[in-house]
Amino acid sequence: MAQLNFIEQGLRVLNIERQALADIKQYVDENFNNACQAMFDCQGRIIVIGMGKSGHIGNKIAATLASTGSPAFFVHPGEASHGDLGMITKNDVVMLISNSGETSEVLNIIPVLKRLGAKIISMTGNPLSTMATLADVHVCIKVEQEACLLGLAPTASTTATLAMGDAMAVALLEARGFTADDFALSHPGGSLGKRLLLTLKDVMHSGTNTPIIGVTQTIKDALIEMSAKGLGMTAIVDNNQQLAGLFTDGDLRRILEQKVDIHNTAISQVMTKSCTTATADMLAAEALNIMENKRINGLIIVNEQNQPVGALNMQDLLKAGVL
Repeated sequence: MAQLNFIEQGLRVLNIERQALADIKQYVDENFNNACQAMFDCQGRIIVIGMGKSGHIGNKIAATLASTGSPAFFVHPGEASHGDLGMITKNDVVMLISNSGETSEVLNIIPVLKRLGAKIISMTGNPLSTMATLADVHVCIKVEQEACLLGLAPTASTTATLAMGDAMAVALLEARGFTADDFALSHPGGSLGKRLLLTLKDVMHSGTNTPIIGVTQTIKDALIEMSAKGLGMTAIVDNNQQLAGLFTDGDLRRILEQKVDIHNTAISQVMTKSCTTATADMLAAEALNIMENKRINGLIIVNEQNQPVGALNMQDLLKAGVL
């Protein structure tokens, strides 16, 4: 089989689609502004409807709106005609997407939307189309040509539609003052959500799982506690249960080089007195930053009285997906 070269055609397609994006900048105009204002003022939900490839793009636009502070969902026009119109209320804004503006499955439900009193935004490539004419606001997404040589497969037009949808979503995001914390609330399973929502109390070892010994105990006692809790460290507390110091695997290696008697030497003689601590309400991502900057592998979590209430190491943050 002959070896083919697809590079030329690939570059041709990208150039056409790049030009399509440049062309639609002219349509970020007063109509675009009115469409965004309607969605910003919406007291219900933004309902996105489209058929075929426009439906696929509409689904993505709805998902982007929903994840950036503008509650939205996609409704298939065929399903809408068979019961799903019941999801739509007069308080909703409906975005209809069709490159031709004459998609019959979408046009068929416009009378019902009008009767409901829902605000209608249309996105089409033909400002004189039926859909554009019937909508309250029309946003043009006209492109000069499709990337498909036959001019049939939606390519540049769907790219332009998706970009216009992104422009609307981000404009609304900024208008709503949507923050990274807000984004994390709608993405709790993602890495950003974990970095912005997870606190140390969610991942730390607490209660009887916290490695703690008294200040009068020996190095041997510290080793037993460290082995039992498996965190590579133990907190040292005074008679008031306040943190007096920390002993780690690194400290152990250093004292073994000095041939210290681990059975009889008090832990107070070898512990690190000034150690880095954290609080339970600290973000896990913040704790990670502290550990990386100070080149330490673990943290003791203390309360307002400087009493140890938990502990964690880098492995715990790794398991939690913070790293």
